[in-house]
Amino acid sequence: MAKQNQYVPPIVFHPGETLAEKLEEMEMGPKEFALRAGKPEKTIIAVLTGKSAITPDMAVQFENVTRIPANFWMNHQRSYDEFIAREKQKLTIEEAVDWAKLFPLSDMIKKGWLPPVGTMQEKTMAMLAFFGFSDHTGWEEYYFGQQLKVAFRISLAQTNEPYAISAWLRKGELQAAELVANNYSEKKFKETLPALKSIMATHPKDFFNQLQIICLDAGVKVVHTPCINKAPISGSTRWLKDTPLIQLTGRYKRNDSFWFTFFHEAGHILLHGKKDIFLEKVDYSDKDLEKEREADEFACKWTLTEEQEAEIINAAPLSEDDIRAFAKQFNTHPAIIIGRLQHKKLIPFSLGRNYFEPVIFS
Repeated sequence: MAKQNQYVPPIVFHPGETLAEKLEEMEMGPKEFALRAGKPEKTIIAVLTGKSAITPDMAVQFENVTRIPANFWMNHQRSYDEFIAREKQKLTIEEAVDWAKLFPLSDMIKKGWLPPVGTMQEKTMAMLAFFGFSDHTGWEEYYFGQQLKVAFRISLAQTNEPYAISAWLRKGELQAAELVANNYSEKKFKETLPALKSIMATHPKDFFNQLQIICLDAGVKVVHTPCINKAPISGSTRWLKDTPLIQLTGRYKRNDSFWFTFFHEAGHILLHGKKDIFLEKVDYSDKDLEKEREADEFACKWTLTEEQEAEIINAAPLSEDDIRAFAKQFNTHPAIIIGRLQHKKLIPFSLGRNYFEPVIFS
């Protein structure tokens, strides 16, 4: 976009037109000029008619004949080339407007993911810049056609809201790029899990900062990407080259669901390798239900095991004092116990609601 008060000419002429004017002034025809410049006559005619560009070699040779500095010809050619490229870009932007309208633009602007621009063309340009594509067909090949399976191994074509989901995933990539992590170590990541479980059990105000730092030390990037309209995702796991990325929304704004989702995603990293992309609470064609079940079992192991759950159930009827005691015994949070039992309809939803803590990302 041009700076304020900067004059932008509505049109830039090919330097061949300037050369034609100079030859007319010098009363010199293309044939003589070609001879003096050491170039084929057809090359000079191509330049004069705007069908060919002035190269650096030509510019130096033209300088000797016209007495006009080579940098003039080069700058003229560069300005013309840029003008043509931007005219082509305008057409590309116009062709991508309908594509951009498929995204939750207002919500993305509200969240600061896109600049607060006014026109649809400006929003379209911002969307292409956000994804890092020069045109919308590149987006389609990447997210629908799987043209880069090494980078993005699933197709979003069969999801209900592929545009919003792709925007949410892209925001996570951009957030991850701002983090510096150690080289990933499976051994070290496994060793961090007890410490992360203890953070879950106490859920301090800076829980996410502690979680993120511990994971980065083990080579795992964890980011919080808020939900956007039409993308009801709880979390996602994938590998960015050799670095695993866990992307969380905190969708339900409760500590029990947040921590279960985190350990579920950690399970995908430790159990399922680098090849898959996992999206939680979203149906897609490549979703592996068996791997999702395994990740659920992993999350249960680190939040509240089935054996621990059975011991709690056997102690029914339960009071809040009982739940607090079990939470301390199993190094978990009371909300984990309450949420699990409520989900299975084993206790009333009125019991222990005060133990659910809000998930606030600082």
